Order: sequence, then C-alpha cells, then structure tokens
Amino acid sequence: MLAFTFPGQGSQRPGMGRPWVGHDSWELVADASEVAGRDVARLLLDADAEELKDTRNAQLTTFVSSLMVLDAAERLGIEPSFCAGHSLGEYTALTATGALSFDDGIRLVVERADAMHEAGSVNPGTMAAVLGLDDDQVEVACRLADMDVWVANFNAPGQVVIAGSPEGVEKAGTHAKELGAKRVMALQVSGAFHTPYMSSARDRLRAAIAAAAPRDTEVPVVSNVDAIAHDKGDEWSSLLSAQLSSPVRWKHCLLSLADAGVTGLVELGPGGVLTGMAKRTLENSRTISVATPDELDKLIEWVGSSAPVAPVQHEGEHLFAVERLIVSPAAGVFTPVGDVRPGTVIDVGRVLGHIGDVEVRSPFAGRIENYIAVEGERVTSRQPIAWLRAE
Repeated sequence: MLAFTFPGQGSQRPGMGRPWVGHDSWELVADASEVAGRDVARLLLDADAEELKDTRNAQLTTFVSSLMVLDAAERLGIEPSFCAGHSLGEYTALTATGALSFDDGIRLVVERADAMHEAGSVNPGTMAAVLGLDDDQVEVACRLADMDVWVANFNAPGQVVIAGSPEGVEKAGTHAKELGAKRVMALQVSGAFHTPYMSSARDRLRAAIAAAAPRDTEVPVVSNVDAIAHDKGDEWSSLLSAQLSSPVRWKHCLLSLADAGVTGLVELGPGGVLTGMAKRTLENSRTISVATPDELDKLIEWVGSSAPVAPVQHEGEHLFAVERLIVSPAAGVFTPVGDVRPGTVIDVGRVLGHIGDVEVRSPFAGRIENYIAVEGERVTSRQPIAWLRAE
C-alpha cells in the first residue's frame, strides 16, 4: 500500500515553481491566486529566501507547490491508500483526499498563516532542532529549563524540535547538550509553533475550520495530534484546532502508517525532508520524494517496480467485466448533479455533474455504485469521477 505525505513550512525554496511553468498542473497557481487574493505565481518564481521565510508566504507557497505535484501524480493514475502531512502538510493531505475543497483549503491556509504570524508577533518565540537525543531526554531538558519551552515536533528517532521563548529554547538546548545531544540547531522561523504560544491563533482558526466543514473521505488521513487515521469529517475541526498548539507526532504517524500495512511512502512537494525522516524511522519502507516534473518518470518506475499484477479472470475467451469507471473530460472543480446518487440506474449520456462549464456524461448504462470525486474537489482530465455496474 502507498501513502502520500506532504511537507510543512520550511520546505519552500526560491524559484521552486520554475520547473512547473508550462506543465498542465501549473494551472492550479492561477486558481490559487484568485482564491487567496495573492500573486502566488510571483512568489513561486521570483520571491527570495527572506520573503519566503515570512509565515504567510511560506505556508501558501508550500501548500500550492505540493498540490501541483499531487495534481501531476494523479494525472499518472497513481492513488494512495492513506495520506498524511507534517503540520501545514496536513491541510494538503485533507485537500488531496477531498475532506477540504481546493478553495476551502486555500482559504484555510491563508487564515492559518495570518493567525500564526500574528500570534508570533504578540508572543515572540523561536524553535530549535535537537539531534542525537532520545525523545524523553529532550522533554527532560525542557523541564530542566524551567521556562517557556516545549517539545514541538517528534520528527524521527534522534530528531526532535523544541520551541518557546528565545531564552527558554537556549536554556533547554544547553541542558540537551549536557544530556548527550550531538547538536542543537536554531531554526529560522518567526514563532514558537505547536506550543501554547499559538493559543490565540487556535482561537481565531477554530471558526474558519468550522465554516469549511471538512467532509468524510474514502482515503484516511493520519493526524499529527494523535497519530490515528481519520476518515470522518466532523473529527477534523477539533484536530486541526488542537494541532496549532500541540506537538507534531510525525514519528508516530509514520509508525501508524507502517502498522496499517503501508510499505511505500511518496513525498509530494518541495524539499524532501519527510523522506529523510521516514528512512530514519522505518527500516523496511520504500520511500521517494517528488518535487519537479522531471521526477515524475522516476515515480512511475518506482511504483511499477513494486506494483503487483492483478489476475484477470476468464471463462473461455470471455472476460467478465461489469464494472465501469466514468472519468473527467476536463480539469477543474467537480460539482455533481443532485438527482444521481449511489443506486441510481442511468442511461448512456446521463449527466452526472460538471467540471466548470463542461458536462460530465456517462458513456455507459448501468447502476451508479459510488462517487470517487466529491463536490468541490479539483480533478484532472481523465481522473475517475464515479463507478457503475453495467446492467
């Protein structure tokens, strides 16, 4: 089984959009700019490292970049059994699975980044990576500091991030070295993320999450808060709210994916940081990161090298094939019609919904078994929309 993983803030790079200009998936950038009211293309192409470090720019560009890579992977017909994302990447995972629509995902990321930026201005803080020390010993270092400092990310064995006041982080770092840490490395961030310093952002974001009303999904998303796979939309309001001021349990998310039977992890988005964490955490998993169009061929080969061949059932020379996929005729946001539901029997040519102004018509007659795309989901050309059983 495959899992798609999506990176968080800090993975952004100057010029990370340039390889995608001219690719079909680049069209997402214009859509994102319209929803966000920002020139996302300029940020992806021309912003320097200092401008991208701003939380409001870092989160939006990383989110859109990851969705571009996802869009390209989906055009290849590659689909996951689970999704997960690191911090901001959790919003990408929820958009990827249809729990959030593309527009709602953009709006929530913009609101989240603004709220976190403001919280960081009110309560200035910082973060640091502690390398080469066990999780419990890092927590001991934070307690010994006796100041505002907490564990913010459990990333991988021997890789933990602490956050809090600058003085607290410095003191905890000193104690971590005394306890045996190989290195304590300051991170270039604008706040103490995933700590109580983000409480005001949590309060502000709670209403925006409720308004987005996350939906149930076919593909579960493993949450940063509890490292449990969730497919019920009503559970995400509290999880996303709690995520802002709770530690990201990424190591535990990876272990949960492995326990669920996932053997292949595909990181979609800029950077490649999550792939390194997966290699440190899971000994027997296969990993790959995809950030540019040139790496899509590598992804096809990687998937093909491990994909089992499904047996084809025959009786004499006759192939029994009664299930049919209805695919999208265009790229865009899917809106289903209201009178075609699972169980509805349809004729050839029946309209199931629209992709923008383009009708989605069934080339088959039969009984609708279920929808694969959900209302508000951004789909690609030839992406499956629904499946039916021929009658």
